[in-house]
Amino acid sequence: MTADLARRAAEAVAGLVCCRACPRECGADRLGGADGVCRTGRHARVTSAFAHFGEESCLVGSHGSGTVFFGRCNLACVFCQNADISQQTSGEVLDAGNIAELMLRLQGAGCHNINFVSPSHVVPQILEAVAVAVPCGLRIPLVYNSNGYDSVETLTRLDGVIDIYMPDFKFWEPASAARYCSAEDYPERARAAFREMHRQVGDLCVDGGGIARRGLLVRHLVMPGLLDESAAVFDWLASALSHDTFVNVMAQYRPAHRVGRHPPRTGCGPSFPEINRPVRLDEMEQAFAAARQAGLHRFAD
Repeated sequence: MTADLARRAAEAVAGLVCCRACPRECGADRLGGADGVCRTGRHARVTSAFAHFGEESCLVGSHGSGTVFFGRCNLACVFCQNADISQQTSGEVLDAGNIAELMLRLQGAGCHNINFVSPSHVVPQILEAVAVAVPCGLRIPLVYNSNGYDSVETLTRLDGVIDIYMPDFKFWEPASAARYCSAEDYPERARAAFREMHRQVGDLCVDGGGIARRGLLVRHLVMPGLLDESAAVFDWLASALSHDTFVNVMAQYRPAHRVGRHPPRTGCGPSFPEINRPVRLDEMEQAFAAARQAGLHRFAD
């Protein structure tokens, strides 16, 4: 396994010379100093690494999820609540050895898993770090916590490496994806990525203590006025993947980043007024009803 990891990592890093790591397929020479759409070069930026107790209970347990937050992102969501991390330059540039040390430290602290947050644009660097950490004793499950805008080709490099996939299925309609995250192909790419993730790990499995060990956990952020899209997402998850798909129906949406800001021209209304409010309780109730109607029955608490 160690030799195979090293091979996969080397191949993935070599591909950075003309980057196709994510669906943006920008072709930037990240090995040569260009930083592409994700504004990330040869090495990943890490903004923080700690035992997180705010994730799903099946990840957190009693000792936390060992989250490694990567800087930057391959989407540009106008409502991003972490824009200071995802859309600005922050964090520290770390090589594979440094990231491996972080993972081993989190494991040593008792974390139940290593949780890679916003990994889609740094899969080559993750593979490098895992290839260093495994021979040094890394053994807890690895979580791929993404926005869902993932390349199937890149995901195949992670087959047998990632234990738990935790993507967010954001939008069903291309027009919504184009307006809110500048990625019209997001729905198509997400569906393909989810199929590959499910092929690799199947439905979520937990141990006797309720801690996730392997499988797919889907997040869906309910947004104002987009309940039809939520229903379509739930229908697809149940029919195309499994009625046993584990889903977190999330109520955390609030106006942030570019939503609600006034454009520079005097007299103009706020940007994206249609989503410039929190999600209402009745919308959340309707979303849960749609999920149950689709046949889903496993929900995160």
